[in-house]
Amino acid sequence: MTAVVSSRAEPPPADVDLSVAHLRASYRYPDVRALGETYRSVDDATATAILDQAAAFATKTLVPLNAVMDRHGVRIENGRVRTAPGHREAWAAFVANGWPSIDQDVAYGGQQLPLSLCLAVQEFFDRACPAFGMLPVPQRSAARLIAAFGNDGLKAALLPELCSGALGATICISEVGAGSDVLQMRTRATQSDDGWTLTGEKNWISFGDHDLTDAIVHCVLARSDDGSGDRPEISLFLVKGGNAQSDTVKVRRVEEKLGLHGSPTCAMSFESATGVLIGERGRGLAQMFVMITQMRLAVGVMGLGIAGACSDTALAYAKERRQGGPPGAPVVIAAHADVQRQLLELAARTELLRGLVLSVANLADIAACSIDEEDRERCAALVQWFLPIVKTFGANCAFANADDAVQVLGGAGYTADWPVGQALRDARVLSVFEGTSGIQALDIVERRIVRDPRGMAAFVAQAREDGAGTALPACLDLLEDAAAHLAAAAPPERQAGASAFLALAMQASAGWVASRFLRLADDTPSHRRMQAAAAYWLDRLNPRASLHHAEVLQGAGPLTSFADLG
Repeated sequence: MTAVVSSRAEPPPADVDLSVAHLRASYRYPDVRALGETYRSVDDATATAILDQAAAFATKTLVPLNAVMDRHGVRIENGRVRTAPGHREAWAAFVANGWPSIDQDVAYGGQQLPLSLCLAVQEFFDRACPAFGMLPVPQRSAARLIAAFGNDGLKAALLPELCSGALGATICISEVGAGSDVLQMRTRATQSDDGWTLTGEKNWISFGDHDLTDAIVHCVLARSDDGSGDRPEISLFLVKGGNAQSDTVKVRRVEEKLGLHGSPTCAMSFESATGVLIGERGRGLAQMFVMITQMRLAVGVMGLGIAGACSDTALAYAKERRQGGPPGAPVVIAAHADVQRQLLELAARTELLRGLVLSVANLADIAACSIDEEDRERCAALVQWFLPIVKTFGANCAFANADDAVQVLGGAGYTADWPVGQALRDARVLSVFEGTSGIQALDIVERRIVRDPRGMAAFVAQAREDGAGTALPACLDLLEDAAAHLAAAAPPERQAGASAFLALAMQASAGWVASRFLRLADDTPSHRRMQAAAAYWLDRLNPRASLHHAEVLQGAGPLTSFADLG
């Protein structure tokens, strides 16, 4: 093993100036700022102040908590989940500082800030302690469901508490044998004169139970039919749990996981639990899509937080660690070409992922709030095109950066003295969350190429404009050719080429961000870093794009060997 330069159990602090530079450079950020009063109030000074506070909270409170949560995990005690030491106090401080409210409606006590700024804040928290950042996401998702489909009484009773962070929430969809295939679910909702009751078991529920809030509400998908139809009737219900729960809502177990040890992943049982129908009967699955944008962006942001922490840790280490060079005068390993390549790869993934996440957040805000109907529709189509890309790119960048950071640190990276080993374990689940990478690939091909190609067409047009004079147009040619090939192919061929097409789309999307970074005019450290990442990515773009394009065209051909596996 290589010698450890110093024992540093945390990544370098987040760079607020870099995050502000990214916000300003993100696609259509000025247009977002004009969407409403709360958005207009966020000038550069305000954004900097908010991010400064987020960075301080992350550094002082969450960074020390991260290793504790990883080491202690969670446990079940007297039928309830107990979180790691210090988690409850950190959550109380998080709530007291108003962080759960930043993206919530002002009508219920929220600050209603631009989504891009909210995600920039979330990146700091996920960078410092990914497991901690797992709780706010279902709270915000539940708030969106209730705001969209709940009656006035439910909104008045629950949204202020969800907004403040005083009320916990879960999203209960998955079951054993019915993960992404929700039509196979067995949880039943039965209606009587007294209302609805739910019986069944839900699995892999993040923060299904905990001791951080006094109560928890569960947003539960369940079959509301009698089972006689050709397709199940799936509806959305709200079930109360937490400290006030009776024997009708129970935690069956907490999963032992590879990573994210401080985030309880629960198997929950509902035994004739009282439920309230949310929205229209039989429309539960469709209603869940109001939270898909934020949920998939949240995975991308967690990936970004982990990727950024690993990139910065590796760079700092490489500038200190000395090896090689003249006898008696070793040089820092950052002077070696292969280490420079690795560090550029780490930085390029991080900076381009950040640029993509913030740009898609801006598109989502415009799609939701613009008064220009044509612009709303265009931006909504772009969001749908980008969501599987952002989610998968975030997952891939997090794991790849953690893996490469271990390599840069050598033997030191393999020890618990450095945070990159934990990051590797924590990052692995991101390609499974919110639909596996294979499902994201099928989504982009079947929904965004075959059924509705407007999003890709809008992306290619914008990318050709922004990427003129760079390597990007050639990559876009390959993307369009691959899309045309898949659109004309039989379903087995499309499915076999879907993952390669998604990889090609990620290369092109990051290339679009890179081409925009090259146009930055200010000579600042932040812009120089962004442009270095962009130049490296564009230099490597077309060889990598050509590989993915060739894999798309191969289709199901290489799969003929599968039958011989036995």
